[in-house]
Formats: sequence, structure tokens, C-alpha cells
Amino acid sequence: MTKTAAIVVAAGAGKRFGEPKQFAYLRGKPVLEWTLETFEGHPQVDAIVLVLPDDQGLKHYGLRYPKVLDCVPGGAKRQDSVWQGFRMLAAKEPPGIVLVHDGARPLVRADLISRVIAAAGAGGAAVPVLPVEDTLKETREGRVVRTVDRTFLARTQTPQGFRFETLKRALEAARRDRFYGTDEAALAERLGLAVTAVAGDPRNIKITTPVDMNIAEALLDA
Repeated sequence: MTKTAAIVVAAGAGKRFGEPKQFAYLRGKPVLEWTLETFEGHPQVDAIVLVLPDDQGLKHYGLRYPKVLDCVPGGAKRQDSVWQGFRMLAAKEPPGIVLVHDGARPLVRADLISRVIAAAGAGGAAVPVLPVEDTLKETREGRVVRTVDRTFLARTQTPQGFRFETLKRALEAARRDRFYGTDEAALAERLGLAVTAVAGDPRNIKITTPVDMNIAEALLDA
């Protein structure tokens, strides 16, 4: 059976939140630990590499979550942090599938992880998406330029999934070209690699501002 490893990215400073949001408490435990519990308990996830602000977390997280192989310090930008986690995986026994997930998405559910793994294995790369429901406007210098057709637009989530060699190729090309994308799927797209869109989960929100914590609390009760 193809092995699957997850890179959980939790190295951000949380500037919009006011503190590192991944360590903020949600219902009595840190946001990051909600995330880790889901990946730890998923039967198809064999290993986790955790990317933190520093590399001092292995003793704590490794004891609580046996699938955590290692904790590595993040880089200057999110993409650099993903690269750090990927390098750690590559130095060990490379898995067949790699998931990349935001540590600040604590409500990710097992069924979404399973669907991303399946799609990534079948097509090489996969990303969960949600439809855009609001009307979109292009603005410049405080004025509306036009209304954007949202028919073919989607909002992306994580985990994003890749065959190991697909992500390796995408990350290495981006580093070589000094290109930074907004997510890992963008790095594959620029090489012309196919990325499968799978149905996302509206509950799988990313904690960005304090208001999102209130939303997450409400979703836990839903």
C-alpha cells in the first residue's frame, strides 16, 4: 500500500490574529492540536512532519502524537516552510503521497483527507475547492473596474495532495526560478501538471482573525 505523509505547516507569526494563531486555545486545547488529532487518527496517514517557528517541539508533539516523525523550523515564507518539511521527508523513506495542510485549519475532517489522498494518487495532484458565492469586483485605486464572472472560480483549501515526485518537481522548480506561489497547487500548475479539484468542506475554515475563533466554536456545536 502506498504510504502517505502529511506536512503540517504551523510556523506563522499570526500578524493578523495578534499572536501565533496555531497556539491559540479553542475549546481548551491549541488550534494546532485539533489539527494533529485528525491526522494522527486517520488510518491512511502514516507519518507527519510538523513545521513550527522553531525546532523545539519534537519532545512535546512526538510523545503525544506517535505519527510525528520530526519537527522542523519554518522559513521566511510559507513556501519556504513547506520546503523545509519536504526536505525532511525526502531525507527519510519518501512516501508515495504527500499532503500539505495548514496547521490553522483545525476542523479538517477525515473524509476530506481521504478524498484528497485518492485524487492525488489517481492524478498526481489534488486540491479541495469550494464555489465562490459572493459577487466579485475588480477594483483599482478605490474604484470598481468590472464585475468578475465567478462561474469558473473557486476558493481553495488544504490539505493539498501530491504524488511525492510531483511535489518534488514543483518545489524544486520554484526554488530554482525563485518563484513564490500562493499555494503548492500553483507550483504544479505553472509546470503544466494536472491538478484535480475535489469538493471541499465549508467547515474546514482557516483561523486568520479572532472572529474566526468564534466561527470555529459555533461550527463545533453544529
